[in-house]
Order: sequence, then structure tokens, then C-alpha cells
Amino acid sequence: MSEQTPIPPCSCCQDGQALGFDFSMAFQPIVDLRDNSLYAYEALVRGTDGSGAASILGRVNEQNRYAFDQACRVKAVELAARLQMPCMLSINFLPNAVYQAATCIRATLQAARRVDFPTERIIFEITEKEELVDKEHLRGIIHEYQRQHFKTAIDDFGAGYSGLNLLAEFQPDIIKLDMALVRSIDTDPVRQAIVQGILGVCRVLNIEVIAEGIETPGELRQLLGLGIYLFQGYLFARPAFEALPEVNWPAG
Repeated sequence: MSEQTPIPPCSCCQDGQALGFDFSMAFQPIVDLRDNSLYAYEALVRGTDGSGAASILGRVNEQNRYAFDQACRVKAVELAARLQMPCMLSINFLPNAVYQAATCIRATLQAARRVDFPTERIIFEITEKEELVDKEHLRGIIHEYQRQHFKTAIDDFGAGYSGLNLLAEFQPDIIKLDMALVRSIDTDPVRQAIVQGILGVCRVLNIEVIAEGIETPGELRQLLGLGIYLFQGYLFARPAFEALPEVNWPAG
């Protein structure tokens, strides 16, 4: 990414309070079965002792939401660089914690440059489960991130507040099908039809699809048959604390 004129920090960067607690990350791979390659690792919040995300997310509130969102991005980039991550890095972000997209990305850019992690290998995921305060605000965030050459994704697609209506507002680079849609899809014609419809829309809009939460060979075979090739789930690897886990590639 080319150097740009420095953008002054917004008031939230200048006046925001310290987070007040520490945390770390686990990483889970997203695989590309077209050539059995690593597509990305998703950074997942953990306690410093490896405890689950709930122990940390329960401490996030309106007062520290912005500081937590910024700290997550920096922590993920720093760990990815330390672990010599060879592929994309996927980071969840809180859209309601981003006040000015162009300025609030500064800490991420600075961290990436400091640890020499390529910014073009960063994906920002928004979870559809988080109720959006302002869709126009989110559209501005997505456009700014795409302008900065980051990839964008909607996580947990099909599980939240807006479904396909979200795609009418803006078009991310990627959607991640919620695990509730893919669970036992090999034996459920209704889920098969819903996923097939989503895939048709995404092909027209040139949006890549990741199926997450894959746990069984049957689910994998069905989704491969529908034309999906990007996957994430326990069938391939569980998240590893401050490490990049090995992938269990399917036989055959």
C-alpha cells in the first residue's frame, strides 16, 4: 500500500480511556480446497490464560468498546507477524465502535507497518449478529476499507438481523455462511435450497463464500457439491492459542 498523507486522529483516539484488561488470540484456519492451500487464519479473542472469548467479551461495555476494538486489531496483527502467518489474516471488528473509518484504521496500519505485516493480507469481518446502529455508517466503513485495499467480510451470514437485505446496502468481498445453515446440510433439503439461493446471489455479485463450522465429512461433501471451496471448522482444525494449528486435510 502506498504511503498517504497522515490523517490526524479523531477525538476518540486522542481522548479514549485505557482498556484496563489484557487478552490474547487463538487462530483457526480457513482452507481453500481447490488446491488444499491456506486461505486465511481467523483471529479469535481469548484470555491471556487461553480461556474462552466469553471471559473477555463480558468485560466490554460502551465505555471501553472503542479501545477494545482497536486493541484487538493491533494484537491480531502483532501475533500474526510473530507467528510468520503465510496467508491472509481475518480480524473481527465492531462497526458500532468505529467512529470515523479513515481515522480509526490508523492504529491497524501503524501496527502492520511496525511489524512488517502486509496490509493487503488483512480481512475485516463484521458479524451479522451485532445489531447495527446506522447502516449508512457501516456502508462508509466498508467503502473506506475497500479503498484502503483491505478485504471485507460479513461473518455469521444468515444468523442475524438483516440477512440478504445487508447485501442490498453494500457488497463485501466475502460472506461466511453461519454454521446453523450448514449443520447437517447433507440430510436437510431445506438448508440445501437456502444455501444454493445464497450462492446464486453471491456469484452474480462476485462475492466469495466461506462455509464455517464444518464438522462432518457429509457436510463437506454436500457443500463441495454446491460449489463452495473455502471452509472453516473443527473438521479441519480447532483454534490454537497463540499458534497456527496444523490442518487435517480431507483424504482423496
